[in-house]
Amino acid sequence: MVNRLSNKRILVTGAAQGIGLAIAKACVAEGASLLLIDVDGERLAREAEALRTGGAKVCHQAVDIVDAAQVASAVRLAGDELGPLNALINNAGVNVFAEPLATSEAEWQRCFDINLKGAWNCCKAVLPGLIEQGGGAILNIASTHAFTIIPHTFPYPLAKHALLGMTKSLGLEYAAKGVRVNALAPGYVATQKVIDYWNSFPDPEAAKAETMRLHPGGRIASPEEIALAAVFMISDECPFMNATCLTIDGGLSVQQHP
Repeated sequence: MVNRLSNKRILVTGAAQGIGLAIAKACVAEGASLLLIDVDGERLAREAEALRTGGAKVCHQAVDIVDAAQVASAVRLAGDELGPLNALINNAGVNVFAEPLATSEAEWQRCFDINLKGAWNCCKAVLPGLIEQGGGAILNIASTHAFTIIPHTFPYPLAKHALLGMTKSLGLEYAAKGVRVNALAPGYVATQKVIDYWNSFPDPEAAKAETMRLHPGGRIASPEEIALAAVFMISDECPFMNATCLTIDGGLSVQQHP
């Protein structure tokens, strides 16, 4: 079997759990070397060690992506242990949902710090190296919130709209340097965050069933299904894909009235 990412040294953010961990596992399975970062250092260390036990070349560092200095330090670590990074998967993010006028200043700041500023910090840290090497790939994990609106989820959609704008801007800016910048927009995914959302209702099973009924296929995505798409987009299999977004939501966002 061909290792589709055998030439890739990839930084994956938010890699301690959920979609980020699934992406890390999928990249390792395709032969990539990884730098994993997450704010949860303890959980990240356990997962990184498990990947290394399986024979993968993985380094990790506890990082708050809002702190540009911490991100830069992690990128230097990767250079020392893996060689220069040639790909970035910006997965780290946080749900901040509120009614607009009820949104606090702290909620607004947290949403944009992690979902937008943090992603930019990571892009800014790796872009000089990508340009120096003559190219590379950046994949921003966005959301269907980047182009659709669900009431009472403010200001999260604003940050994801902006992330999609940053994807397009950077993709055009550095295309001539050989750098591709794309986004992936998952819809509902069976992560712990979604399970916690269902569990916040008096009847979690009914809440889960309602979510499933929204989708044409009657189910939501697994983290592994999102990871498969991420592998494709970060690989060399789509060399002319740039400044665009791939949606993976089972058709949910196409429906006018679910």
